[in-house]
Amino acid sequence: MAAGRLAVSGLLTAVFASIFVSAAPIAKRNPYSFVLSNPYSDTIFELGNVSYLANTKHPKAVVSANCEPASSAVPITVIKTNESSISKDTLEGVIASYLEGDDVFSEDFLEGVYISSSVTASLDASAIEYLGSMNASFVFVDASISAEGISTISVQGAVDLPAGPYLASVGSGSVSFSTVYRLYRDVYRTFLFGAYDANDGEGNHNPLGVFLPKVPSRIYYWGDDRPLAGERVAIKDLYDVKGLQTSAGSQAWAYITPVSDGTAPSVQQILDLGGVVVGKQKLAQFASGANPWEWQDEHYPFNPRGDGWLTCSASSSGGGCSIAAYDWLDYAIGSDTGSSMRRPAAVSGTYGQRPSQGMMSLERVIPLGGATDTAGVFSRDPYKWIKFAKNWYAPQLHQEVSITGLSPLQVPDSDAFPKTILYPTDYLPLNNSAAEPILQDFIANMSRIFNMTVKEFNFTATVQNWTDPIASNLTTLTRATGVINSWTQWSVVAKPLITAWKALFDGRFPPIDPARRPGWIAFNESVYNQATYDAALQTKNLGVEWYERELQYSTPESCSESVMLYDIGTGGKPSYREESLNESPDASYLAVLPKTAKITGANICPIFGCADFTVPIGQVSYNSSVTLHEEMVPVTIGLVVKRGCDFVLYNMIERLADEGALRAVKAGRAAF
Repeated sequence: MAAGRLAVSGLLTAVFASIFVSAAPIAKRNPYSFVLSNPYSDTIFELGNVSYLANTKHPKAVVSANCEPASSAVPITVIKTNESSISKDTLEGVIASYLEGDDVFSEDFLEGVYISSSVTASLDASAIEYLGSMNASFVFVDASISAEGISTISVQGAVDLPAGPYLASVGSGSVSFSTVYRLYRDVYRTFLFGAYDANDGEGNHNPLGVFLPKVPSRIYYWGDDRPLAGERVAIKDLYDVKGLQTSAGSQAWAYITPVSDGTAPSVQQILDLGGVVVGKQKLAQFASGANPWEWQDEHYPFNPRGDGWLTCSASSSGGGCSIAAYDWLDYAIGSDTGSSMRRPAAVSGTYGQRPSQGMMSLERVIPLGGATDTAGVFSRDPYKWIKFAKNWYAPQLHQEVSITGLSPLQVPDSDAFPKTILYPTDYLPLNNSAAEPILQDFIANMSRIFNMTVKEFNFTATVQNWTDPIASNLTTLTRATGVINSWTQWSVVAKPLITAWKALFDGRFPPIDPARRPGWIAFNESVYNQATYDAALQTKNLGVEWYERELQYSTPESCSESVMLYDIGTGGKPSYREESLNESPDASYLAVLPKTAKITGANICPIFGCADFTVPIGQVSYNSSVTLHEEMVPVTIGLVVKRGCDFVLYNMIERLADEGALRAVKAGRAAF
């Protein structure tokens, strides 16, 4: 709703140039150009070649004004200062900071100006002259600001209006200030649709698919001390956001499912921390492990790295590739059941994690595995990634023991770092010999910074040598996670969809992508049911207990005595979105089982509940089969610690960044 109605008196004389002939004019502004009203009665407009949306249905503030309009819609800039004497330097400095620090604001929004001060203030002669040089149509000032020699509209009373650009609707007797969003093209097709806060007082978001992602001005949040204030966040389309459709990548699911009437607690936490939801992102249908060439219901997203023809991996593909693609996007929320955060992070060369099992509530999130699902976040910057995660994974959002089947989660935030680096010889060295020196340099830095010892071992043989017949049987443990995943998806998603579709369409089976269709058609409830699910949870718990006693365990000095390294990606080889290109010996499929291993490295933490973080450590060149040119592909590594040691690992990563062993990656073709 509007922030309130405020008394305004006075009429602005709009023409300054004839009065202040000596002032140097600001560069010519692009005029306001109305494009259309969207279905939610908000306004899409253009300033030059840049498109915007203004939330005109529910403006940020509405003020009363006894003036006749010079224009029905005016791009306007709110300037806030605590100076008592406002000079040209004051105004120029503020505007310069807006231009430097925000990608939404431009000088086109100086068609109108609203100057606000936290103290009683006055505009000096230089400020008056500077405002005249703008040739602005409207100048608003707080009632506490005196402005001799210039006609202004004086706003009476306090206005709860953040600094930044707005669209002002100037009508007879009232003026409203509407929040504006810049509309970016989604050139890499990572989004399903953009989204923005409806500002309706009910917590709704509105979608807009014509221009996909929508980002608000960062300036709005400069006075907001919440930890994620103004940070732009994209959401995987498994998570409910009130007012938006949740499709899980399926048009059939969207058809039978109403628009969300609530927001997932995990997303609400982001909003409460000041984050801004900018859209819903593509995923493999129902969070499956579908290869790029198996996507049918949606067009597969593009990876900006290298030749632009690389895979984005599977389920959280839109999130991983969007963070690699767009520097205007800060974070993307995904999920990881079998690898769906870590592999997209690996192939896009970004930071992403599978947290400890149970770290985040998945209420109002379409499940894949129930007790194996986790929520993660992608970022380009290790410091921002850590800040987001430490604020997001709040204890009150941990999952209940009844969901995970594991012990209550304890997450210390300390420097109880590991003492040992585990180098599993069944998963390392890296697939590309040119990438292994990058890993060895990283290991050397870890050893030096933390005074750690490197221990080579065979993961598969170590587990299989345990004395417990269940915990040592990787086949049994893998089958248990399969039961958890299969029964969860069948009972919560597949069966309801199939039943509803048959009722609606004369007994027909719904249109489902090939990664899921055969399993759904042949599903056997005598094999997968609640009883076998409960038994699988007990098996999983037994495996976790053994793992935390025999392999990655706590000591008085270390939350997790060891950190295990392995590669969840391609080891520095390109993996393409086009199937046949991966047949080359110089390329690689994803999810390749090492010859001496019993399970893929990606399956370790889904089985044993541990925390598994993917971090970028470098890049290597390859000769592209698409561009016929030398390109760069990211090199990443997985860092695995005992369940509950996430924050200790974040602290470790922060120290590695401080020492230069890890650093932020760029958006675009090359990560570094």
